[in-house]
Amino acid sequence: MSNAPSPLQNRLLAVLPEIEFERLKPQLEAVDMPLGHVLYESGRTLSHVYFPTTSIVSLLYVMENGASAEIAVVGNEGVVGIALFMGGESTPSRAVVQSAGQGFRLRGQAIKEVFSRSGPVMHLMLRYTQALITQMAQTAVCNRHHSLDQQLCRWLLLSLDRLQGNELVMTQELIANMLGVRREGVTEGALKLQAAGLIRYARGHITVLDRVGLEARTCECYAVVRKEYGRLLPDRIAT
Repeated sequence: MSNAPSPLQNRLLAVLPEIEFERLKPQLEAVDMPLGHVLYESGRTLSHVYFPTTSIVSLLYVMENGASAEIAVVGNEGVVGIALFMGGESTPSRAVVQSAGQGFRLRGQAIKEVFSRSGPVMHLMLRYTQALITQMAQTAVCNRHHSLDQQLCRWLLLSLDRLQGNELVMTQELIANMLGVRREGVTEGALKLQAAGLIRYARGHITVLDRVGLEARTCECYAVVRKEYGRLLPDRIAT
């Protein structure tokens, strides 16, 4: 059996109308997405959209002094580069691979054409964009009002939802950059979760041992985001 990646591993591509998927399929380019790889920088004109399959991409806002904070994560449920079909061409955020894997990319002109031509595709992409905006807004609220412990649980759960297994390859330094906090704070938070039997952390590998326990420990922000994605994104062909 072939282990070649399939575009249908991405949930957005999987629910495209068949006629539109077949038009796009020859133009979808399989790409490796290694940890830390930058898909686009802030302010740069985007050339492609990316559909992760086994990888997770972090959207980061980077300050003038180099400090950064994550505003959203995108995995196999979505697409990276919404500015292209929304007409903006660029965005002030940076897109960085936070969990290595694979995905597919599509030229900007191709996504623009299918977006403008097909009502079902346009509506699907707009619903995804609304879900992504909800995640961004909830992340801002969470970072302002909830503890680092709760933020870390939320971040782990959102990442798990976008992976096939229960293990993340992630350094504490990278998590700190995502959450916009000091590395020492992440270390302390991870040790608390490990002591509670919720995760196991060793050498950049985080294994979630008790997902239910994480959900009980996090704030309401995770449930809000998960519910909105479930409400807006179909599990069948878009019509």
